[in-house]
Amino acid sequence: MLKGIHHTAIICSDYARSKAFYVDLLGLDIVSEHYREARQSWKLDLALPDGSQIELFSFPDAPPRPSYPEAQGLRHLAFAVESVEAAALWLNEQGIATEAVRIDELTGKAFTFFSDPDGLPLELYQGE
Repeated sequence: MLKGIHHTAIICSDYARSKAFYVDLLGLDIVSEHYREARQSWKLDLALPDGSQIELFSFPDAPPRPSYPEAQGLRHLAFAVESVEAAALWLNEQGIATEAVRIDELTGKAFTFFSDPDGLPLELYQGE
């Protein structure tokens, strides 16, 4: 019945800063961008190369994430990359801190974590 993940929705605190992070830094493509006057909210649809999307929202006075990263609900968003080490190094060169690269004891794949501008935990995971 389920074919894959279509999109992940993220609510940010600073729309311009988060848009720059996901578009300019991470290189996601803009599919559409709308300001919804009735909600005083931006909605930005971003595409990844595999066709999945991120919906980036801004809402006035949205509460912050309750704890990091073990709050109930979505724990983190993981991006597949060819080389975790190379991607982490590139992020570090852009001023984005990453954790040490580790190996998943169950799969043998490399991974690391970093954060978006609002502290949302993001993961780089060695693709297939």
